[in-house]
Amino acid sequence: MNKLIGQPVDRIDGMLKVTGGANYAADFPEARLAHAVLVTSTVASGTIASIDTGRAQAMPGVLLVMTWQNAMRLPNAGRPPISPPAVRRLTLLQDNVVRYSNEPVAVVVADTLEHATDAAQHVSVTYAATPAPLAILDFARAKAQAHTPPGMSERPIDSQRGNVEAGMHEGAVRIAAVYTTPTQFHNPMEPHATMARWDGPALTLYDATQGVTNDRTAVAAVFGIPADTIRVISPFIGGGFGCKGSSWSHVSLCAMAAKQTGRPVRLALTRPQMFGPVGSRPHTEQHLSIAARTDGTLTGVRHDTLSQTSTFEDWTEMSGLVTRMMYASPNLSTSHRVVPLNVGTPTFMRAPGETTGSFALESAMDELAWRLKMDPVALRLKNYAEVEPQDGKPWSSKALRECYAAGAQRFGWSRRVNAPRAMREGNTLIGLGMAGATYPANRSEAAAIARILPDGTAMVASGTQDIGTGTYTVMTQVAADALGFAPDHIRFALGDSTLPRAPVSGGSQSAASVSPAVQAAARAARDKLIALAIADPASPVHGAAPGDVTVTDGWVVSNSAPSRRDPAAAIIARAGGKPIEAQASEKPGAERQQYAFHSFGAVFAEVHVDAELGTLRVARIVGAYDVGQVLNEKTARSQLMGGMVWGVGTALHEDALLDTRMGRFVNGNLAEYHVPVNADIGDLDVLFVGEPDLRFNPLGVRGIGEIGITGVPAAIANAVYHATGVRVRDLPITLDKVMLPRHTLA
Repeated sequence: MNKLIGQPVDRIDGMLKVTGGANYAADFPEARLAHAVLVTSTVASGTIASIDTGRAQAMPGVLLVMTWQNAMRLPNAGRPPISPPAVRRLTLLQDNVVRYSNEPVAVVVADTLEHATDAAQHVSVTYAATPAPLAILDFARAKAQAHTPPGMSERPIDSQRGNVEAGMHEGAVRIAAVYTTPTQFHNPMEPHATMARWDGPALTLYDATQGVTNDRTAVAAVFGIPADTIRVISPFIGGGFGCKGSSWSHVSLCAMAAKQTGRPVRLALTRPQMFGPVGSRPHTEQHLSIAARTDGTLTGVRHDTLSQTSTFEDWTEMSGLVTRMMYASPNLSTSHRVVPLNVGTPTFMRAPGETTGSFALESAMDELAWRLKMDPVALRLKNYAEVEPQDGKPWSSKALRECYAAGAQRFGWSRRVNAPRAMREGNTLIGLGMAGATYPANRSEAAAIARILPDGTAMVASGTQDIGTGTYTVMTQVAADALGFAPDHIRFALGDSTLPRAPVSGGSQSAASVSPAVQAAARAARDKLIALAIADPASPVHGAAPGDVTVTDGWVVSNSAPSRRDPAAAIIARAGGKPIEAQASEKPGAERQQYAFHSFGAVFAEVHVDAELGTLRVARIVGAYDVGQVLNEKTARSQLMGGMVWGVGTALHEDALLDTRMGRFVNGNLAEYHVPVNADIGDLDVLFVGEPDLRFNPLGVRGIGEIGITGVPAAIANAVYHATGVRVRDLPITLDKVMLPRHTLA
């Protein structure tokens, strides 16, 4: 029986983090360390006409000013023959072309960060800029150049089931609306940083990455060298959220600078350099039409998405995926088109596609509920998908009904008055809104190793990452239960590409992928320990039946005669003192063809709006989630609360404002880019429902990192409508949008 899995164990790495003992990518000491600073473009499109590095090169401490004129030449001009997003289309100073503002155009390397920063200000670049009308910066104008992108996974770009036109005609009640979401930028506490060191042909990278193995593969492809000559180390990451899921230009530029200077080099991005060179959530324009019978039964759904991408790499925000599977409409179509702009390439951002798509879908469902004079929860239950609607597969596990019921009960949904502007306390309008939440359950192949050491402790390892989610802790819990050791006698190692391979920490797949491998390796090591003891004439459990023996707190114990017990250290010592080792690899099997795997949730939000000023605040959010087996109640709750906070930011705050004349984001700094702070967040309440999903993996674990943000923006928008009668379809919801239809809400 599990003893630790599910328990709210404190973070094993917590003390290191609060005392400054955790080394992040920019913290590792290195002899003769040099510091690199990026110089980035000031135009959105064009070429570098000239670049004067003389003054910078002559400044104190400067070792190298690397430009397109003197940067080392890379195979395939720095564009390895691997399709994005496995390897991005990078800027590695191989030509003089400028494709977006804030694109790297030079790297200054000096003996100190201060010297490098000062010298970078003295690199003079003259551009032959593309004239403003020809630079593609205005989304509305660029829509004429929208095109169908290539698929990024096994999920098709477009989908169709039934006869959508007939379904739309059949429905007596129809909704047709356009929903937009803005460009949003990642701002993790730790900006991107890399330290590179060459030892002959071998390259070591200390990198802030969500995937040490993928990072190694990408850099090897850039340099055209074997992957086994590269080691990537990333023991701690100060937040990733998708932006650190790819190996961006600065990683290889840092390695190039180290190669050309012959010294270890550290390159850390500044806050403004987070806006462009390392991705974003793209702007979307989503056209959504829904038709239903008067009893609420959906007859047709159409969801067409336009999203921005760069001019040099197609990135698709798959906003329609959630629409394909959330409700049981017999007639449905989705499409995705990309609009190229002279901006940096977008990328993964927490629940990419599902965050933007669920805002549109769940807002439209709320609009439909109002038109039908139907409770929004009842409408969703009316169209509950008993099987995956697109392909008819049964769900591996689904407790969304229970999420609706538990969330509504905890929230007090029954007190909601079914009329806009009908709930009020003094001068405060009160709105209650809800939305469904979902995210696919993803799993990839992963491997792990377990060693029981001569001192009676254990080391378990996998080449995964802890991006702040608690991987060190939950994997220790899994290993402890599987080994039969106390958690303080286990050290879990990760963040090193020399360890057994694991997937990128993205798509909410790390726990679901790595925990089965950790469990299998630990159990195999435990079984070897038991076999060794049973075969040892000097052991108190000698000759016992294997089924009668277990491991408890590091002791091999007979179940039928508990006094017969033998410590692991003594067993290993008598056997010659060598560690007991076992490796295991686990991967998805035929279940992927048999079942549909998703996590689900229901989000309820209460907003308070000042009737005269239109200022609004999210007073509380209740989220009920069906996510399978919870490995650690404390870290899981934190993950879901973090997603809720980001959902508030998505709904009310985040908006990257592009100057369409210059191609620069005018609020491209954490000081001006609005994110929620503590004062913006009300009460957050998380409920877990459902059972372990044992059809998905042996532990029944599904990922939770991303579902927490889905549904939250729509629930808030729906609550704003309930409070004010103003339907805001364009995020973020700001005071002017609430006030626009009338001078006062009183």
